[in-house]
Amino acid sequence: MTPEEKKNWAAERLREKCEELGRLPKKEDFDDRTRSRIKAFLGPWHRALESAGLKETKTLKTKKKNSP
Repeated sequence: MTPEEKKNWAAERLREKCEELGRLPKKEDFDDRTRSRIKAFLGPWHRALESAGLKETKTLKTKKKNSP
């Protein structure tokens, strides 16, 4: 499996589980092996959900400095 195929496989598992549950999937919704593979292919859980298109990507907010 190519790296792209691995990412697609993991994202598809997340989307299928989301459809099945009617909510964002949690880590505990998967068996240990599947959860480990999803995280290995897509990164930390929140990033995996973002990669699967299930969660919006958070942007970093910068602090505004008050001018004197």
